[in-house]
Amino acid sequence: MGGKRIRLVLIASPLQGHMTPMLQLGTYLHSKGFLITIAHSEFNRPDPSKHPEFCFLPLCDHLSRVGLSVGVIKFLQVLNDNCKPRLKEYLIEIINTRKDNESIVIIHDNLMFFAGSAASELGLPFFIFRSSSAVFYPAYKIIPLLHQEGRFPAQDCLMQEIVPELPPFRYKDLPFMDRPIEQTLELIAMITPHTPPCAFIHNTVEFLEQSALARTRNRYQVPVFTIGPLHKMTRPLATSFLEEDTSCMSWLDKQTPKSVIYVSIGSLATMDEKLSTEMAWGLANSKQPFIWVVRPGSVRGYEWIEFLEQGLINEMKGRGLIVKWAPQKEVLAHFAVGGFWSHCGWNSTLESLSQGVPMLCQPFNTDQLLNARYLSYVWKIGVEIVVEREEIEGAIKRVLVGIQGEEMRNRAMEIQEKVKVAINYGGSSHNSLKDLEVFILSL
Repeated sequence: MGGKRIRLVLIASPLQGHMTPMLQLGTYLHSKGFLITIAHSEFNRPDPSKHPEFCFLPLCDHLSRVGLSVGVIKFLQVLNDNCKPRLKEYLIEIINTRKDNESIVIIHDNLMFFAGSAASELGLPFFIFRSSSAVFYPAYKIIPLLHQEGRFPAQDCLMQEIVPELPPFRYKDLPFMDRPIEQTLELIAMITPHTPPCAFIHNTVEFLEQSALARTRNRYQVPVFTIGPLHKMTRPLATSFLEEDTSCMSWLDKQTPKSVIYVSIGSLATMDEKLSTEMAWGLANSKQPFIWVVRPGSVRGYEWIEFLEQGLINEMKGRGLIVKWAPQKEVLAHFAVGGFWSHCGWNSTLESLSQGVPMLCQPFNTDQLLNARYLSYVWKIGVEIVVEREEIEGAIKRVLVGIQGEEMRNRAMEIQEKVKVAINYGGSSHNSLKDLEVFILSL
């Protein structure tokens, strides 16, 4: 590093899908000689013992007891308002004690927008790290325009229509469509950067989202580094908030290649008993082997799987496993897995693309709807599903045993090979990480 000593302060969001890639980014940058401080909220705090190479800075948030139950807008307001004072105090401390050859650079998650404000007030360079799909940002920026023109919320008859400003996405794919417009506009105003950063860092691959990335570059006129998928760029990390049940791996070893459907709706989504029961019957009626992750508390009103009737349990016995949480990256890499039924969160999407596994798409909110459209319409390696047992049964069979599934699998493997090219020496993600290092050193 030419004698320079650079402290990178990474401000991580407390959501699992945001925390994991931030820790992965920190691991990579630490391997290149940067000093890393992870600033984090008390809510969903990471385990410092699993990352001894980092310094950790807890930020008081007063959210540990209530979490997301206060609603997303209130959650983000309280999180950002309460975390800012301690971060500024820490930054002032290290500014006042640093040596002549030391520099401080901020990299903050886009949901931790207070950090960009703190950095600007102290004259420190800062980067915004985006762990959602790149198209999420131009998609939500269109919504105020649609509202001004009377096109949001879209009428039911228009929901399937393409948004002219953002093809091939439909009105129904846009984020926050399930909210009152006043809440949507307030949320968009909160998460929109008011001061342009030195650069944006995206956990994506250039070839996957070229048009969305071009929009960001044109809007802000700053570098955009596409460095994903980060889970492939670093050593394996223990980042899960939940304990992983690894017993499913030995069960997978006994299955035939590409025969198993893996089901997980992520770390946040919840469903009611009716939808969960339809999922169970769809799995049972498909007659295909499965691993079904039912996160404790994810079925509203139940601790775990008490909602399943005995007759349904009997139908499922011997064909699959129900676990509380699974080592997802290892499961998707296993030879026996032939499909992934997912909420289409961006981390899950990248993990599936990296292993050439086609997907059943059950999106819930935010960028998941956009990702599902990518998967089903653009990349053509996914099937959008309606959560009804007959639909589920047919979709599982199409993906695992049908001709359509074979075609999707071939396309998924083509994308997998392109991802391999991107992360290897000379590829777009490899080069972008190198360019990011050089750019930080130039500040």
